[in-house]
Amino acid sequence: MWLQKSISLKAKPRGFHIITDDIVRALPEIASIDVGLLHVFIKHSSASLTINENADPTVRQDFESYFNHSVKENEPYYRHTYEGSDDMPAHLKASLLGSSVSIPIAAGELLLGTWQGVYLGEHRNYAGGRELVLTLQGQRVGA
Repeated sequence: MWLQKSISLKAKPRGFHIITDDIVRALPEIASIDVGLLHVFIKHSSASLTINENADPTVRQDFESYFNHSVKENEPYYRHTYEGSDDMPAHLKASLLGSSVSIPIAAGELLLGTWQGVYLGEHRNYAGGRELVLTLQGQRVGA
């Protein structure tokens, strides 16, 4: 079985946001999968996806601090600057973190670790909504 859906996320402030529940709500079909895989892709070049700690919000704050320190704004060697000082760093952060994640499924549930969640890395100061493509493949329960 294959299924693909696009979902739109509301605009979020710059930083790292857990979006696992948004993904699961959009795909109630996960509950019918005995074994499978969910691929999540973001259709933007200045935001990213990753999987990490879902319990302590300071982890997400530390992610933001680390990437802002590692990929600074207003570097004199940036040439792509006409969309603002946060734009080129946003593209670099998105490339470092990636545009997709894949999550195994078993017995109708995502096989994330106890303390794992899917993060949206929003790297722009004033970004709009973001669009995700969710591709589900798997064997249905009892098939």
